[in-house]
Amino acid sequence: MECYVNGRVFTGDAERPWAEAFAVRGEYIAAVGGTGEVRRYAGAEAREIDLAGALVLPGFVDGHAHVVMCGEALSQADLTGASDLDEIRGLVGAWAHEHPAAPRVRGRGWSFSAVPDGTPHRAVLDEVLADRPVYLDAADYHSMWLNTAALEELGITAATPDPVGGQIVRDPETGEPTGHLQETAAMAVRDRLAELTSESERDSALATAVHAYLSSGVTCAVDMALDERALAAMVRAEQAGNLDLRVVAHWLVPRSGSTEEELAHVRSAAELARTYRSDHLRVTGVKFVVDGVIDGCTAAMTRPYADGSNAEAIWPYEALAPVVAAADAEGLQIALHAIGDGAVRTALDALEHAREVNGPSRHRHRIEHLEYVDPSDVGRLAELGVTASMQPVHADPSIMENWRAMLGDERVDRGFAWPEMTASGARLAFGTDAPTAPHAPLPNMYIASTRRSAADPELPAFLPHYALPLDESIVHGTRDSAWACHAEERFGTLRAGVLADFVVVDSDTFGRPPESLLRARVMRTVVGGRTVRLTE
Repeated sequence: MECYVNGRVFTGDAERPWAEAFAVRGEYIAAVGGTGEVRRYAGAEAREIDLAGALVLPGFVDGHAHVVMCGEALSQADLTGASDLDEIRGLVGAWAHEHPAAPRVRGRGWSFSAVPDGTPHRAVLDEVLADRPVYLDAADYHSMWLNTAALEELGITAATPDPVGGQIVRDPETGEPTGHLQETAAMAVRDRLAELTSESERDSALATAVHAYLSSGVTCAVDMALDERALAAMVRAEQAGNLDLRVVAHWLVPRSGSTEEELAHVRSAAELARTYRSDHLRVTGVKFVVDGVIDGCTAAMTRPYADGSNAEAIWPYEALAPVVAAADAEGLQIALHAIGDGAVRTALDALEHAREVNGPSRHRHRIEHLEYVDPSDVGRLAELGVTASMQPVHADPSIMENWRAMLGDERVDRGFAWPEMTASGARLAFGTDAPTAPHAPLPNMYIASTRRSAADPELPAFLPHYALPLDESIVHGTRDSAWACHAEERFGTLRAGVLADFVVVDSDTFGRPPESLLRARVMRTVVGGRTVRLTE
């Protein structure tokens, strides 16, 4: 038995939120309390670990992640924060120069605000690199920017039809593709690139992601777009004893336009959920991408954007409702990406239809993102038992300028309204959606508790009245995220009988200014009682 003493232990347990010490027996927490009582419980034979006043938190449960994609992104050209075309060109060129043998140049993180009129064009990238394909994911991963060589590699021409739910942006005069792909068109390219990736490359990406998550304090990630290749990598890692991160996964159901094909994905997911049920790899449900993003004006809104345009849902109600009902009948947990209020309403309507068809559900269905929700729909979350799965890092003020400009009216004053969700009685789960945003949880908690920017703390807070107390923010990123994936009896808190998943932080951020969250370091990460990361 191990006895951790002399710490500031935030348990996340509503009955006893704070403690000084805890004991670990095997994989589980055996006792939590004061230093003296835990020492007496553990006995003289226990190995004692002096926390020296350090802060202990439950291991973070990233409620919305893309694990293998995160590992891949960490090795690509990082365009996050690039403010204009010159900076983007410089970063892409530098990466290409540093990786002369790479057959393709991959990058991620460009923002629409850095591109004139928000319209990326292949000619800009051709100036940097004409002889190698260039593939750049937008920060939201709902758009992709390609050079001419990449379009040629994929065989995309003026005659290539748009896929269901997506667009190959074209020159209005010539009809030629501009190199900007939106929604399912970008997803299809990402799938094609995955086909060109070897098993060893995916294994390496997974290992990179696992190391990054554990080092920053995440002990479980809810993967929100599982496919067969990522699943195979996770199975190989678990069989080799290398999957120290817990993964709870939702199988992605792509919009194909064929109900039978979509139902086949649901049946496959149900079989996977019966097959993969371990403590480190569990398939729990399905994921639907109902709409796009506000930054690219592809999120489905009930009222037009500032320029008068609007977007149709990728999954309109008529297509979504029967597939959601089938997934619910299979016992699967349903996650629905819905950013605009139109898509949120469609998602709620589909879940309500499933309840009417199948009866009340205990599957803890959820909606992802909910960046803008019509006030009349907020109360429906609790009525239908739907978890609001949201990402504080998406509300970082440093990336809000374009978001606000696209809406352009009073809607910007109700963005990312986390307290409205909890006030309605809905459960709120926090995550990061990495790699669309940084994966580290402590800066995410800074944004949640201040509404200020982790990237530039000097910026004014974005709608500060929506900030949450730090303890509540951490609970949403630990206990509530565990509850949202049916794991509250396994992890997410520090109390006797649950798995010993916890992190030791070098400073007590509760007793210091909020900025300490940006400087704090995770010194130790423990999963199932075993130290998997230790920083001296």
